[in-house]
Amino acid sequence: MDRSADHVAGARQEHWDTVYTDRGERRVSWYQADPRLSVELIEEAAAAGEGRDGAVIDVGGGASLLASRLVDEGFRDVTVLDVSEVALETARRAAARRPGRERISWVHADLLSWRPQRRYAIWHDRAVFHFLTERADRDAYLDALRAALAPRGAVVLAAFAPEGPDRCSGLPVARYDAGGLAAELSGAFGDAVTLTARRSERHVTPAGAVQPFTWITARLG
Repeated sequence: MDRSADHVAGARQEHWDTVYTDRGERRVSWYQADPRLSVELIEEAAAAGEGRDGAVIDVGGGASLLASRLVDEGFRDVTVLDVSEVALETARRAAARRPGRERISWVHADLLSWRPQRRYAIWHDRAVFHFLTERADRDAYLDALRAALAPRGAVVLAAFAPEGPDRCSGLPVARYDAGGLAAELSGAFGDAVTLTARRSERHVTPAGAVQPFTWITARLG
């Protein structure tokens, strides 16, 4: 990584560490006490692939309870990646009190410069992609996805819907319908992309605001 990229990655970490430090994991707008839709879509993707033995990565997972929920559901190999060390430590402490914690791996890295050391059957992203308003950042994200996903792997991807907010945590965001998210994948992977599910969600934040999300599941290769 060159110095300018290293500086940008450091600024991203500082931003998200500050967000989690100032608000706590239960007051950030994306907090869910029960990430049920993520679990449901990951289970559907697993059933069509390698089952619960297939490796799952939650990118930008932060302090989410998703990894622990997946382990509770019988998934044997779950990885959480996030740029915020504060968020990961919060999630790690919570998981340490639960059975199956040894099945969760924690990766502190900036997704846009991350180079995976292994492949995953399922890639899950709830609310990272919509922060990538620059084409170069989306391309870096898709490069990481290409390197990380196993052949015939599945992508579970969620972003703000067209009627969703245009900013989050002090940053501008992009908004997508299912066709827009699918087009991003097709632009990178061409005919190798098969859209397998699409959902809409009205997420209620801890402050009571409603944030509409678009979800898709796709299989690559």
